[in-house]
Amino acid sequence: MSEVDPPLAPAPDLKLDPSQASAPGRIFPYSFDRRDRAADLRDRFAGLEPGAETGIEVSVAGRLMLVRPQGKLAFATLTDSSGSIQLFALVNLTEGFEGFAKLSLGDWVGATGQVVTTKKGELSVKVSSWVLLAEARRGFGDKWRGITDPDTRFRQRYVDLWSNETARRALMLRSQTIAWMRRYLDSHGFMEVETPVLHPIPGGATAKPFITHHNALDMELYLRIAPELYLKRLVVGGFEKVFEIGRVFRNEGISPRHNPEFTMLELYQAYADYEEGIRLTEEMVSGVAVALLGTASLEYQGRPLDLTPPWRRASMSELVSEAVGEQLSVDTERSVLVELAARHGIEADESWGTGKLIAELFEKACEPSMWDPLIVTDFPLEISPLARPHRSKPGLTERFEAIVAGRELVNAFSELCDPDDQRVRFERQALLHDQGDEEAMAVDEDYLRALDYGLPPTMGLGLGIDRLVMLLADAGNIREVIAFPTLRPEAGGDK
Repeated sequence: MSEVDPPLAPAPDLKLDPSQASAPGRIFPYSFDRRDRAADLRDRFAGLEPGAETGIEVSVAGRLMLVRPQGKLAFATLTDSSGSIQLFALVNLTEGFEGFAKLSLGDWVGATGQVVTTKKGELSVKVSSWVLLAEARRGFGDKWRGITDPDTRFRQRYVDLWSNETARRALMLRSQTIAWMRRYLDSHGFMEVETPVLHPIPGGATAKPFITHHNALDMELYLRIAPELYLKRLVVGGFEKVFEIGRVFRNEGISPRHNPEFTMLELYQAYADYEEGIRLTEEMVSGVAVALLGTASLEYQGRPLDLTPPWRRASMSELVSEAVGEQLSVDTERSVLVELAARHGIEADESWGTGKLIAELFEKACEPSMWDPLIVTDFPLEISPLARPHRSKPGLTERFEAIVAGRELVNAFSELCDPDDQRVRFERQALLHDQGDEEAMAVDEDYLRALDYGLPPTMGLGLGIDRLVMLLADAGNIREVIAFPTLRPEAGGDK
């Protein structure tokens, strides 16, 4: 410090004026009075002749997906969430024409002007004034047209959605599907509820859970693999028809039909059995297709797929018997099933009984080739720890799965109401877990206590929303219908 430097003083207690809090650079508007949408304008002025001027002023906003300066004229295609419309700027009419002509692909713009049609008949807004709402600092140029690398598409979804109409349509169909499901269930007397996502015990399905830690309680918690046991507690509590649409989490691999977090519809109905579940399944799946697509006869991945009820029904044992060419059941000698499993590339674990072997054969030899909608009934008791025993077929349960286009869409059953039987099955699952099966359930003492208060005859049903939307959107990969699917970490950081 030189002799002329003043001594250091404490920093003053500065109060920043909010108007000065913006980051350095161009200051953009905080809002824009967008009064008109592209699709609405196209509907409203659909019959205009070429070269027409309406004298009607509108205000639009969106992203520029095409900019074409042509001397004293400039054209741009403005796209909003409803569609696109052309902007038409003139050097002697449009305020800030030179700036408009220099706009970049991807910029967000608000524009005001008269609705006209060009000499070629293109509906346009003749821009009198405009404002730049946000700048696209990364290009939306040719490199974004037809992105073919799936990892890039899903990682930079915000770009893919602007350049890929199919991707936008899939996510719109997802929203519409969930909204339709809510309306349908509400109209049938179901009440929407919310249950915990953090569970003290993993349960409600056989799957490996994600584990987390709650610091304040110093305890492990599990991201739910299913809301089932909490929803059935609500039935015990007196709510006769309940449903929940929400995220569930399973610590499993990623594939064209699997994502670690996905969306399930689960519903429970007192005084009903799995026959009612079959009826609901056929009605909901065909109904949402008709409501959103206008038909239950679809084309999926280049093949016809008719969702019109009634769907074929067959037991799991029947289907496996058809596939391997000999009659099989849970009463078949285990050694016979082990040998058949080996022929199909299945290595049988010593802990597997005949029911588990039948189920493994079904998954390997039957499910992938099933295309038309199929109700697979009468699952082995061994693989159905929450389902009620079949009323007339020993060793089986009143459980069904709906298989469509080679994948499970719905899992449902008459619910197990007997607390003593449920305890035995929980303890069997816990033993399997101790023997190394990470997907097996634990003994949920609180749920058993709830059953002690009495669960009436109940039907439960789980429907995979993502897989249903795949059918409606003709998507071959589950990532197409999830806005931000799970991906591996990006190599090399941000590009």
